[in-house]
Amino acid sequence: MLNILVTGFRGRMGQAVATAVSENTETRVAAGIDIGDSLEEALAKCDAVIDFTLPSFTNELIEGCVDVGKPLIMGTTGHDDAQLELIQRASESIPIIHAPNFSVGVNTLFWLTRRTAEILGEGFDLEVVEMHHRHKLDSPSGTARRLAEILTEVRNLSYDKDCRHGRFGDVGARTDHEVGVHALRGGDVVGDHTVIYAGNGERVELTHKASSRLTFAQGAVRAARWIESEGLKNGLFDMQDVLGLK
Repeated sequence: MLNILVTGFRGRMGQAVATAVSENTETRVAAGIDIGDSLEEALAKCDAVIDFTLPSFTNELIEGCVDVGKPLIMGTTGHDDAQLELIQRASESIPIIHAPNFSVGVNTLFWLTRRTAEILGEGFDLEVVEMHHRHKLDSPSGTARRLAEILTEVRNLSYDKDCRHGRFGDVGARTDHEVGVHALRGGDVVGDHTVIYAGNGERVELTHKASSRLTFAQGAVRAARWIESEGLKNGLFDMQDVLGLK
């Protein structure tokens, strides 16, 4: 039985993770923490940690996991460069699965996005559109950013220099090398993502729509079990590794 610590336990995503852990016959919720709870005490009870919280908690969580050697499955997004470097360094000591989206369907979308861009070539304009609930804090979503990164990788472009985040006013004609990224917010949308390949006379669209947070939670539980089954002691991985899509 794999004992899981669930962070952000009283939040919507934390509750979804707790449900997914409880429904799996090979895992159990060993502890759940939220603001004001003791991380040190909770870490002593678990074999692995699943985290879908905020970047403001990341540094403390990583330091705690490294101190006691506990694997970390992290779906938190919105980290700055310094935090991403911290995650990379920590993975030298413990196994970390850091993914913008733990859905099996979305990770299939990542694979399809790359393959479609390779097949279609440079004659298609690339756009990414995402929509989430009105309470989401970061923009674009981590998933949308990863989709755009995949497109820039295929085209040998730069995410920071070549992605156009929304358009307003007299921006001029679209260039051949830009990748459009657009964020919509409203209602209780769990997460919609579409990649658009617009050519002359035809258009290809790849879309994934999530209707329940449980799909992300189940993927995170699958990732935790993968770390255990592989006997991993350290390293930085994502869901593409878990699903064997690399």
